[in-house]
Amino acid sequence: MKLVGESPVFLAVTRTLARMARFEIPILIEGETGTGKELAARVVHYQSERANRPFIPVNCGALPETLVENELFGHERGAFTDARESRPGVITLAEGGTLFLDEIEALSAKAQVSLLRFLQDHRNRPLGAATDRRANVRIIAATNQNLERLVERGEFRSDLFFRIKILFLNLPPLRLRAGDATLLADYFLDECTRRFQQPRKRLSPQTRIWLESYQWPGNVRELENLIVRESLMADGTELVCAPQVSPAVTAAAPQAGSYAAAKAAVVADFERRFVRDLLTRSSGNVTRAAAEAGKDRRAFGPLLKKHGLRTSEFRP
Repeated sequence: MKLVGESPVFLAVTRTLARMARFEIPILIEGETGTGKELAARVVHYQSERANRPFIPVNCGALPETLVENELFGHERGAFTDARESRPGVITLAEGGTLFLDEIEALSAKAQVSLLRFLQDHRNRPLGAATDRRANVRIIAATNQNLERLVERGEFRSDLFFRIKILFLNLPPLRLRAGDATLLADYFLDECTRRFQQPRKRLSPQTRIWLESYQWPGNVRELENLIVRESLMADGTELVCAPQVSPAVTAAAPQAGSYAAAKAAVVADFERRFVRDLLTRSSGNVTRAAAEAGKDRRAFGPLLKKHGLRTSEFRP
């Protein structure tokens, strides 16, 4: 279990996770698919006083509506026809530790009520039990959806939303983590070498350039899958994957130019798209965009001028 990265936005995340670990209240982790929400939750758990207790991950999207309460709270023997023996729920399994609820937006309305009731008094009753039981469990929830928008549309309970979003964190997508793609690629190559006991391959220069220019819609998970696949299937000791998926890099690189010139062209293109993405996410608010990039507002202004960007273009 390791968080890998050196970009300012990533380092800000690691500091926030460390602070969150100290407080015994629910956490909501938001972020695109593949940004590492479960890994972030594990970091919180293992930096907290609950580190020696269980970390139990549950994919809410995989829970059938008819079995949610059984999965959460368990059941007693004889609670229903096939209940030949007692079975603990995930809340009991996580006693003293952390229950990680991934894709929490997928919970049915009934399941949301059950979870809300547990969060209010930390008591639960297994199916068929005569009395409630108290549980000492920390809840960390995660979603790749905009829960606030789901609340507005009546698709997620507002009272549950406010219960879980006390401490919250939005994990940045890989495309906003300047420099981290190559760092992660090297890390995954090392993991492949160890896991599959094969010679360590190195990234080709053009691949390193492409890694930082590609948008990574699948984020870190997409990068990991790519590196593992290419590492296992590539011949020789050098990994070359850029030409197969990035015609933009080929176009940017001069036919008779140097590595430095090719890199400068791609970096400039990446920088412009990076700033545009920040401005889009912040609706043209330079202060917010600069903060997300880990830069001073005064240092962010020259970037706008350099790339001919106007904040008015991004305001609603």
